[in-house]
Amino acid sequence: MTAEPCTRPTSDASPAVDTATSATVTSDAFRAIFRQHPAGVAVVALRDGDRPVGFTATSVISVSADPALLTFSVAESSSSWPSLAQASTLTISFLAADQVDVSARFATRGVDRFAGVDWHWLPTGEPVLDDVLAWVRGDVVERIAVGASHLVVVQVRETSQGRPGAPLVYHDRAYHSLGEGSAL
Repeated sequence: MTAEPCTRPTSDASPAVDTATSATVTSDAFRAIFRQHPAGVAVVALRDGDRPVGFTATSVISVSADPALLTFSVAESSSSWPSLAQASTLTISFLAADQVDVSARFATRGVDRFAGVDWHWLPTGEPVLDDVLAWVRGDVVERIAVGASHLVVVQVRETSQGRPGAPLVYHDRAYHSLGEGSAL
């Protein structure tokens, strides 16, 4: 079964983005707020013809457990967006605390992001990173243009638990680890 992109009717009750008012909140002020909000680090990977495409994402969130849905955002200016705009499936690899180099590589423009990184093709055709905490494979069910970015909704079709370890976390422009004793 393949999910079709859904369309949402516009109603008078739905909030609209007010670009005139949002100009009072500068992008620098908005970014400063989110620098204080920690995020898990993952790599989104997909196939574009015969080549793998991937990028670092700190915006992956769970939307629903039943059905299993997640979402992430990507800037329209991302070098990966043209491939992602056409992809029907992808993987998301959740990085461990010792994979800062992998995250940095997939966040760098103008390099072969998969060079020097252990990965393989799944039988279903998507690239996935090796030696990660976990990964999911899913179908892209919707792309929603929001500001200068796109929110991508994915229905998870397959999961794999990887090795044990602490997750890689991004906070205030630096990588961090959640270790034992970090819980209150």
